[in-house]
Amino acid sequence: MRKKQLGVGLGGLMMGSVIVIVVAMVGIKLLPSYIEFFAIKKAVNAIASEKAGGASVAEIRKSFDARSAIDDITSVRAADLEITKEGGQLVIAARYRKEVGLVGNVGVYIDFAAVSKE
Repeated sequence: MRKKQLGVGLGGLMMGSVIVIVVAMVGIKLLPSYIEFFAIKKAVNAIASEKAGGASVAEIRKSFDARSAIDDITSVRAADLEITKEGGQLVIAARYRKEVGLVGNVGVYIDFAAVSKE
């Protein structure tokens, strides 16, 4: 008497591989956008803590320009920053939308918001 074989068949292995490859491709396409977002968030938080004593808007924008040149930030310019004071605390916000093309004419829009108050 022959026992029924257990395990993954060739079809299941191929389907699983296709799913893993598609997820990896999407992740590889989206990863640079998230790396840049975290660089922007780090720069905004660092500038807000440095300039908490009281700096002009022009100084804050100049500081962001310097950091964006070092960190290779291209999605947000210093003019795009929203600089306010809430309760005596300096709040710097950068909100932007990034379009990432996936395959052909299929893409993803991602809305990012880096705020120093969080």
